[in-house]
Amino acid sequence: MKFLLSISSVIDSINTRVGKAVIWLTLVVVVVSASNAVVRKLFSISSNAWLELQWYLFGAIFLLAAGYTFLLNEHVRVDVVAQRFSRRIQIYIEIFGIVFFLFPACMLIFWLSLPFFYESFVLHELSSNTGGLIRWPVKLLIPIGFLLLILAGVSQLIKCIGYLRGACPDPLARPTGKTAEEELAEEIRRQAELDTHHSSNHIATGKGR
Repeated sequence: MKFLLSISSVIDSINTRVGKAVIWLTLVVVVVSASNAVVRKLFSISSNAWLELQWYLFGAIFLLAAGYTFLLNEHVRVDVVAQRFSRRIQIYIEIFGIVFFLFPACMLIFWLSLPFFYESFVLHELSSNTGGLIRWPVKLLIPIGFLLLILAGVSQLIKCIGYLRGACPDPLARPTGKTAEEELAEEIRRQAELDTHHSSNHIATGKGR
């Protein structure tokens, strides 16, 4: 079991590194999208290459971060029924879902995406849009993304079995602490309070004069 858990740890490390790297693509997408919009509005200049780059990057975020999202237990779950059971029953449900739903679906898409990418790579497929980008890099994201998700499933399966044997912590437990949304909300509230404080001081200073 220790050997399998070490494999799980390596897989989690890979998905964590990829996930944290992909986070920065969100900033790149915002910059590209904003720049493209500004240039189009101010100079009436547009490029299909920049437009396609936006959805290339969006596809990269969605596909490459899927395994990392699964690692953090942030994928949408239908827990209305499962949450009524004990944790061990929930773990058994998790194992059933991974083996009979996650693996078959992901492996099928992974297998079908390989010739889809290979044909595009061999033919040096280009976008049908004028000035568009080459197609094979974005098609390569499909097998890579689903491979990372399959590996995340393997890791989760190992941890579920380890939990049932008392060899590892609860794999369904979400990280403690505040979520990203809660941290963002707090930051916005702090900024609003700071702005209000500055405005109050400015008004008070003006009246004093």
